[in-house]
Amino acid sequence: MSREGDSGGGGTGGSDSDWPVELSGVVESVVTTLGPNDRWNVAALGLHAGDPVTARTYGRTRTRRNFRERGGGVVQFTRDPVDFVDAALSVREGDEPVLDSADAWVEVEAERVGTDREGDTEVVTWALRPVDGGVERRVVPTTNRGFYAVVEATVAASRLDVAGYDRGTLLDRLAYFERVVETAGGERERAAFERIDELVDAKW
Repeated sequence: MSREGDSGGGGTGGSDSDWPVELSGVVESVVTTLGPNDRWNVAALGLHAGDPVTARTYGRTRTRRNFRERGGGVVQFTRDPVDFVDAALSVREGDEPVLDSADAWVEVEAERVGTDREGDTEVVTWALRPVDGGVERRVVPTTNRGFYAVVEATVAASRLDVAGYDRGTLLDRLAYFERVVETAGGERERAAFERIDELVDAKW
């Protein structure tokens, strides 16, 4: 896979140094995986730094199915909060594997390395090994509290229908994050939270 932009780590491997960005702790990303309809499914994916980098899928998601059947996908890093919300909470598909908003991307092989359960939910751990990658934009990082509030809000929203989580507590968290976005976010963060409200109202 190739794309305009600075070339990243070509060739198989899997160590942190093969990724186009530095990973530490759990890094939120977006992953696209090719489905049986030959369209790219877009989903949020938490990356656990290590050697190799790992990620977890919860339940019978499209990402899990496509990792199993296609053997990998394209992990990407975006600062666009609306794209992140759609990846985390909606069903989104596209014709291309890399989002226009991606600052960097890495094509990965995904190998199933563990299985666990959380209640009735099967949790699969995948080792992700880079085979290609690139940097689309080099940016100076800034801290926008509104963006991180959007990310945390998607976590709370995604748990609304998960047994074991108190719905009232999650709704209180959503209300708090909305206030953070209103006071500390920009136009794009506010649009992202409107999208969260829309998706939560439609699904829950």
